[in-house]
Amino acid sequence: MTAVTTNPAAETLEGSSARRARITGGILIALALLVVFVLDVGAGSVATFKLTTARDAVQVGDLVVPGQFNYIAAAIIAFLGARQFLRGGGKWTSLSIGLGLALAVMAFLVWATADKSFNLTGMLQATMVRAIPIALGGLAGVLSERVAVVNIAIEGMLLAGAFTGALLGSVLGSWLGIVGAVAIGGLFGLMLAALVVTYRMDQIIAGVVINLLVLGLTSYVTSQVLAKPEFRHLNNAEVFRSWKIPLLGDIPVIGPMLFNQNIFVYGALILVAVATYYLFHTKGGLRARAVGEHPRAADTLGVDVYRTRYLHVTLAGMVAGFGGAWFTLGSVGRFDENMTNGRGFIGLAAMIFGRWHPVGALMAALIFGFADSLQQKLALLNTPIPSEFLAMAPYLATIVVVAGLIGKARPPAADGQPYVKE
Repeated sequence: MTAVTTNPAAETLEGSSARRARITGGILIALALLVVFVLDVGAGSVATFKLTTARDAVQVGDLVVPGQFNYIAAAIIAFLGARQFLRGGGKWTSLSIGLGLALAVMAFLVWATADKSFNLTGMLQATMVRAIPIALGGLAGVLSERVAVVNIAIEGMLLAGAFTGALLGSVLGSWLGIVGAVAIGGLFGLMLAALVVTYRMDQIIAGVVINLLVLGLTSYVTSQVLAKPEFRHLNNAEVFRSWKIPLLGDIPVIGPMLFNQNIFVYGALILVAVATYYLFHTKGGLRARAVGEHPRAADTLGVDVYRTRYLHVTLAGMVAGFGGAWFTLGSVGRFDENMTNGRGFIGLAAMIFGRWHPVGALMAALIFGFADSLQQKLALLNTPIPSEFLAMAPYLATIVVVAGLIGKARPPAADGQPYVKE
């Protein structure tokens, strides 16, 4: 008689995967019901989306979507949900979730714009702009946490970059303002590295301390110095204007969104591409990820764990400093107290939502930016749903991802753990 053996770990993993697939399917089916019963606009209504403006070199017609689109979208979402619920996860899970959410968002736009017109290109352009500080904050978090350092101080680094950018930009010019913002961000990154790597201070507490320090310093100088009439010239920097890339900027929809932006948008896209290549296609990136996953093994193989963490946390601070300069040199040209308004923490949420990957953090930041820009548009469309509810949606999605209800967001194995060299 042959004994049958089972692998409890494998059974547990399969059970967890099946549970997440059923939850995903249930969420998609609920979305389909929401589209049918709440976002019903009637067969006779149409939504008009403007794709170009009178100033654009290339003109295309408006996108007119009939109300029946919502029924079709609901049917597709329900099919995707039923497939997930009955057949489990697999390689199509991410595609099903992405397609289902995209159709639900489009159905919402059709409902909100029924019998009205809506500048879709302008909203997408605003989405990219609003996503940039979040994306750079998320990228700073990726660089830190890939070497197992939790960077709660991103908010403070953004705020320091915004303040320094405005101050130096007013005195020495906007380009040197960016240089100063990057430098001050790197300085606070170096401070965080010293506290958590050398002195092995609790990483969460160290980040909170830096945030409070920067908030206190910038608030004091702003209220006691920059607010006085004789010093207002120190808080009046020139803002970087949009620069349209020839030919590419004339492409309908995509052109204004990607190729008619200022230096911060182009810089963020380049930094995300460079960070992705570095982390996943170079030896230095492999060493960094090894330090984040198993620092003891990396040390045994000759990787300097302390130096690697110092380097990447400092680089993360420089990226956050550049993102902070966006608030002043890329937006309003002046510094106001606490003007980052929690964007550093939202960047951390984007990092988690993006699964500790630079491109994932950018995509998550675009979702937050889209919700932010759409929130402004809803006020003009007079929809019955409060715009604040829409602003909550990305955070709810982040909670779902972190909780493991849809997929599993796994940080680097050694994330947040101090390392003591033997």
